[in-house]
Amino acid sequence: MSTTIELKDIHWLIDMVHSIDVGIVIIDKDFSVKVWNGFMENHSGFLTTHMMDKKITDVFTSIPEDWLQQKVKSVCLLKNKAFTTWEQRPYLFKFKSYRPITSNAEFMYQNITFIPLTNIQGEVTQICMIVHDVTDIAISKQAFQKANAKLTLLSQTDTLTQLYNQGYWRERCASEFMSHKNSGRIASMIILDIDHFKVVNDTYGHPFGDEVLKGIADAIRDKSKKQDITGRFGGEEFTSLLIDTDLESAKLVAERLRKAIEAIHFEYQGTVVKVTASFGIAQITPSITDHKKLIEVADLGLYIAKNNGRNQIGISEH
Repeated sequence: MSTTIELKDIHWLIDMVHSIDVGIVIIDKDFSVKVWNGFMENHSGFLTTHMMDKKITDVFTSIPEDWLQQKVKSVCLLKNKAFTTWEQRPYLFKFKSYRPITSNAEFMYQNITFIPLTNIQGEVTQICMIVHDVTDIAISKQAFQKANAKLTLLSQTDTLTQLYNQGYWRERCASEFMSHKNSGRIASMIILDIDHFKVVNDTYGHPFGDEVLKGIADAIRDKSKKQDITGRFGGEEFTSLLIDTDLESAKLVAERLRKAIEAIHFEYQGTVVKVTASFGIAQITPSITDHKKLIEVADLGLYIAKNNGRNQIGISEH
């Protein structure tokens, strides 16, 4: 009677393993497949009869054998569960996503649980891998992270020029200033102002003025190094913190930018319109104790350039 009950229970267990909505794969220490349930059949296209006693990494060549060996070794040694999440490895078995309407994922994201299976002597002889489909969770989290990153970028960026806005630029400037000051590294600042920009707006209109601002921003991007911190300081004023750049090198950068701006041909109703800009530059020195003072010194240089006739570089003695 008890034998009949055991056989009945085993039948139910086998039925459950094959119908459960998670993947169940059992392999031995040589990676040979011993159990391959219905979930795995449905998503891989390989029947149990095809997979039995096949080495899993021979069939699924995208599974890194060294990585799997380390996982199996760890589970066998510790006789404890191990886990791999989709954030660590998007999938172990590259299955197509079967939710094309609710998800645009190209493949099924998976969490994997590795469970040691012991014999009656307590020795680990096989490893059970449980494959959880977490595509919806992964896609939702990625969408949230993407939206959050976009909001963060919007909060940092000037909408018109796509340079840093003044608030974020000041924040970055303060942080970089302290970093350079503490490490003894050099850095310089450029502040530029478009000459007679009010006249441009009054003569050609604000939409054209916006095109000028975008053109200047493009020139700044073109003449800046990747690590430089550039921003729109407000109105027609722009600024750039030049990382690991001394005053003489900053002067060369400013001069190249001044010439580049002077060479731009803006067009308004068939008429070529040209603009110029004035520059102030400053370098971090022992007498400059914070980023506000650095801005102030560069701004004084800008005032000198304007006072001397504009379209030039000014340097303040401090």
